[in-house]
Order: sequence, then C-alpha cells, then structure tokens
Amino acid sequence: MRSFVDKYADIRPYNDEEVPAALSRLLEDNDFIDVIAKHNAPNWLNSWPFIARPLVRSQLRRKWGKITTVEQVQQEVAGYLELLIKRTTSKVTFSGLDKLDKSTSYLFISNHRDIALDPAIMNWGLHSHDMQTVRIAIGDNLLQVPYINELMRLNKSFIVKRSVKAPKEMLKALSQLSGYIYDSLDTGNSIWIAQKEGRAKDGVDQTDPALLKMLQLQGRRLKLSFEDYVKQLKIVPVSISYQYEPCAVAKAKELVHKQTHGEYVKAEGEDIESIIEGMRSDKGHVHVSFGSPITEECDTPEALAASIDKQIISQYYLHSTNYIAGGQEETVSAELKSEFQTRLETIPSELHQQILAMYAEPLKRKGEFV
Repeated sequence: MRSFVDKYADIRPYNDEEVPAALSRLLEDNDFIDVIAKHNAPNWLNSWPFIARPLVRSQLRRKWGKITTVEQVQQEVAGYLELLIKRTTSKVTFSGLDKLDKSTSYLFISNHRDIALDPAIMNWGLHSHDMQTVRIAIGDNLLQVPYINELMRLNKSFIVKRSVKAPKEMLKALSQLSGYIYDSLDTGNSIWIAQKEGRAKDGVDQTDPALLKMLQLQGRRLKLSFEDYVKQLKIVPVSISYQYEPCAVAKAKELVHKQTHGEYVKAEGEDIESIIEGMRSDKGHVHVSFGSPITEECDTPEALAASIDKQIISQYYLHSTNYIAGGQEETVSAELKSEFQTRLETIPSELHQQILAMYAEPLKRKGEFV
C-alpha cells in the first residue's frame, strides 16, 4: 500500500492519516481565515482582523476538532453543499442514476460549466442515492493559493499538472495522471474529469480527444488496444445544466474581450473569484443527467469523443433560458420570460448577444442529435 501512496504522493488527495495536519495548516493560514470571516462575520468585524481571526479560528476548531478521516470531511462538505443548494437553487434534480451499479467504480466524464459546482453537485446526487462520491480532477492552475490546495485535496481532489510545458516532463506528468486514474478505478474509486480543459464559456460542450489520449497512456503500458482499454474504464458521460449559467457575465466578458483583442489574460486570483461567484450566485433549476456506461466499439480517441458527446448533448436538460434564447419562447411561461428579461436588463447591452448565444447553443446542438 505504501508504494501506491508514494507513487502518486504529489497529485493524489489526502488520506486519513494526513487529514488532521491539513486541517491544522488551514487553521493557521490567515488568508483562509480572512476569507471565512469575509463571508460569514459581520462587515464591521472584518475591519479588525486581530479580533476576527481568533473568533473564526475558535469556531472552526470546535467544529473540526473531531474530524480525522476523509469520510468525515465528506460529511462536513455535504452539510455545506446542502445549505448552498437551498440558498442558491430553486431545485436540483437527477436522472440516470438507476442505470448505475452502486458496487461498481466509474469514470465520469462531464461537460464543464462551473469550476467547483459541476463535480460538487454530481457528488451530491451520488451521495443522496447512497453511492460513493468521486475523486475529482482539478488543474494545478487553481491550486496556487495554499489554502485552496489544502481544501481541494482534503475533498478527494487530485491534481492535473497543466503548468508543465517541457515535452518530457509533460509526458511524465500525463503518464502519472493516467496511471492514477486507472489505479483509482481498479481499487473501487470512481473518478470525475471534465471533457476538456477549462469551462465551456460559449455553451459548446465538446470532448477533447487529447483527454482520451491521456487516458490511453496507461492502456499502452498494459499493452491493451484502445477499444479494449476503454471498456475497462467504464466511462459514463454526464451532462449538467443550469437554468442560470454560473458566472455568465464574466464568461461573456472574456469571450467579447478575446473577439476584440485576440487574447484574454486572467488577473491574479480570478479563478478563485469565479469559484466564489459560482457558489454564491442564483442558479435556478440545476439538472444532472447520468448517461449509460459506454459499451460500443470505439477504436480511436475521436470515435470515443463522438460517443461521449452524443450522450452529453442528447441527455442535456433544456431549461426555459435555453428555449427563450433559442427562439422557442412559445414553450415558456410568461413569468419565466419576464424573469429572464429582467436578468438580461441588469447585464451590459454589449454582452447581450454573447449571453443569448451561450444559452441558445445547447438547444441548437441538441437538435442535431434528434
């Protein structure tokens, strides 16, 4: 067991033995304590960190004092997530879970609309149906802040080394990642990974074959053909849809900026702000559709990508916002039309076209698979 742990020590989530030390590091991190105070303590208190920090630390020590295992962390996260769902959604629904075997580990590949919420809400569905939660793939670009690194690895997240650029080091990192995913599945631990790097800011959900080529690196090591290895992975496409797109305005601004200036450079801390904004914003109805394990013959990454896309798009749950933006308003109530128009009026007019295109895209693509 020790060789497995050491083999992936720099990318894997924390194990039970590492939980207490990680929680202690969080409690000593002033940046983390300040963030907790900012979003939970009275505004006047945040102006006095020498008072706020001891109070927050004391509360967290009482709350976390008995947490010593990953499972206990998961239960704590479930409590926060339940509260978040009640505060920021009208409802969260799921479909397709009845097709899955509770005793089987799966590789869930989903579309990607929000940095933290996509796997979190999917996990909520699994947890609510008495299924094991997943290990979550997260890019190292999100882990530059120490307390984010601690929080993610405490919550069953493993690291994708996107910052590696040298070809040899990149191959080494991708091979390690591929091996970790395979070994996780082989030891009964399901995995979540997005269908491509980065969120779909334009509403286009499309699997990147490069992701699937990464998965096959371990298959080559095992001397298995692509199609035989794919069958072992038990890939389940997952489609998540939000009535109100998380960080829609920020996504539209980025796309418009790229169209105007050719590129967009993120500001320091922008990803963290996106995580917080995604959690705090009203999302309306959220639906997660779990597909069926892929069993058809897929002998190339491109064929597998097409198979994943077909399920993600065909099972995508269309909301009122998709129908309105896609020009099918006759299917939507007057109340929902008015609500969407009111929201649109709060957004700068130069972003309207991009926002509407973002919401219309799923309806457009779904039509291609009917």
